[in-house]
Parts: sequence; structure tokens; C-alpha cells
Amino acid sequence: MQWRAGTVREEVRRWPGASELTVVLDGSGEEVRALAYTAVTGAPEPGETVLLNASALLRGLGTGGLAFVVARPDALLADPPAGPGHIVKARYTPLQQMLLAVDEQDSPHHDLLAEADDLDGLPVVVADLHSALPAVVAGVHAVAPQARVAYVMTDGGALPAAFSRAVAGLREAGRLVACLTVGQAFGGDHEAVTVHTGLLAALHVVGADVVVVAQGPGNVGTGTRWGYSGVAAAEALHAADVLGGRAVASLRVSGADARDRHRGISHHSRTAYGSALLVPADVPVTRLPDPALDALVRSQADALVTGARARLTVVDVPVDGLDDALRSSSVPLSTMGRGYAQDPAPFLVAAAAGAHAASLSARP
Repeated sequence: MQWRAGTVREEVRRWPGASELTVVLDGSGEEVRALAYTAVTGAPEPGETVLLNASALLRGLGTGGLAFVVARPDALLADPPAGPGHIVKARYTPLQQMLLAVDEQDSPHHDLLAEADDLDGLPVVVADLHSALPAVVAGVHAVAPQARVAYVMTDGGALPAAFSRAVAGLREAGRLVACLTVGQAFGGDHEAVTVHTGLLAALHVVGADVVVVAQGPGNVGTGTRWGYSGVAAAEALHAADVLGGRAVASLRVSGADARDRHRGISHHSRTAYGSALLVPADVPVTRLPDPALDALVRSQADALVTGARARLTVVDVPVDGLDDALRSSSVPLSTMGRGYAQDPAPFLVAAAAGAHAASLSARP
């Protein structure tokens, strides 16, 4: 961990739970981007001294490549009012927090979730990357404009939900009815201890018609077959299946990634769904604008189904309406630094997963 101290010059922007700042570092006078989680530190003011964790910034990381406000030594927050909740997240780190989980004994929903054991066929779309979330949601609403969509955020990437401007934008636009943060992730509309109780709460507490499960921003990968955080997509599909949900595996696809292992269907999807997955799942595809890429993805999907340990079913989703839905997304579409114009394939395939899930929903 690399520490820096500095002075806040200005707040650049704010969204629910987060404040992005320009901070002038002590000593060097360099200006850097920094993020404060307002539920943790409050919102630093211009002229205020802040202590920063600058490790990701100094390494030049992509998604998390900025400094984070750890403390405001001259402006400590008052203790919050005493209240229920004893589930600790970011456990045994200096930023651990005690939160009220929807499934714990102090929760008003505890009795309901203590008895809940069935998703009753609720469609559950699981994606590898957080960037798929807005596209999946757009696909759902292309088929069912009034559908209630909930997002279960797992802890493979960013832990604070406030890091995601996509979640904030989708909530503000009414495209997501709730974000449920599970495992070590925190800061959603509801906290849950496991993916299983997060899914159950999405149905029985939130009343969702479709659930999307994905890690927070910041996928971790090592260029090895098994060394990437998205392999947990298989575990999320296992949870959906064991609880009686309808498992929908959203493929990670690219037509612009320069790395061969991510060309067409990424090796991340091929490993998670072809090797790690042990339960049945639907695998939606749709027609892509590049004929050569479309043929490649379809041949890869057929090979995935043939070689998978689980029973996978490729579902060809009509492309009609998906382009319009994506272009009218309430939040920007971006994956691996590329937008919809540069690489439409990942968004179209994710939207197809959402559209398929909406078609499966038995709820009115």
C-alpha cells in the first residue's frame, strides 16, 4: 500500500455514495484523481487535507486506476446513530463496516428469508464482466419494458457498489429496482451474506422479474485458464439452479479485442461455462453485424455446448430491437475501454441474454 497526503482542490463530480476529487499531492504538487466513498469518509471539501491510498494510481491500473481517500484527519465523521445490523463486510481490513444484512436476525425480512428456499423459475442472468450489466438491462426492457430488474453484485471486483456509476445511473433512471451486494461487497440497497440469499431477497423482498448477477467493476485476470475472477460466474449459476431459478449464461464476446483468447467468445466464458459449470443453462446468441465474427461466435458456441460438462442450450435471440435498446441506454456502454460503436458484439450478446431472460419470466 502506497500512501500519499494532499489537499483537495475541487470536487469534479458526485453520484450516490461517491465523490470524485482533484487532489494536489504534498511535496510534488502533482494533481491526481481521487475517489471518496461518502458513506465511509463523508465528502471532503476544497482546501481539506486527505490521506490517500495511491497504489492503483501509481501502478496505472485501468478500472481502479485512481487514488482513494482513506481518511480526513481534520474532519472525522461523527458516529452514526445506533441501529440494528452486525454483519461485517470488508472484514478485518481498516475499512471494515458493520451493516444490516437482509438475511440476518435483526432484519425485518429475516423470517421471510429463513423459510424461503425457491426462486420459482425466476430468470437469473449471469455475466462475467460488470460492463455487461447495462446491456443486459437494456435487453430485458426491449422485451418487457415494465419488468422489475434487480442486480446482485458479487465481490470478485470492486467491493463498494458506489464505485459503479452504471449502477447509480440505472437506479436513477428506474431501470434497476435494487442493487443487492453479497459476500464482501457492500453499499447496495440491500446487503446479503451469500449469492443464494441475495437471489432469494431479489425475488421475495424486491419482487424482481429478472435478476442479473455480475461482479463489481474491475475484473481480475492473469492470462491463465483458471486465474480470473469471472470464473465465479459458474458458482452463481449453480446457486440459481439449486434454488430453482432459470439459469442464463451471458457470453463474454468481442470483435475488437487484440488478444486471441478473447476473440469471439472469450476463454473466460469457455472456461466458466464449459469446464466449471455443472448445471444446465441457456446460452443466448444473436446476429452480429460482422458476418465473419457472427460465424465465429456461432461455431464457438456449438463447440462450447459439445464439450461442456453441463447441459448447455444455445438460444438464438432475434436481434430486432436490441440495437435501438442499446443506443437508448440510460448509461454509457463501455467494456475494456471500447464503446458500442467500436465493438458492438459484447453489448449485443449481453442484451440478447437479457431479452431471453425477459421472455422466460413467468411474472406479469
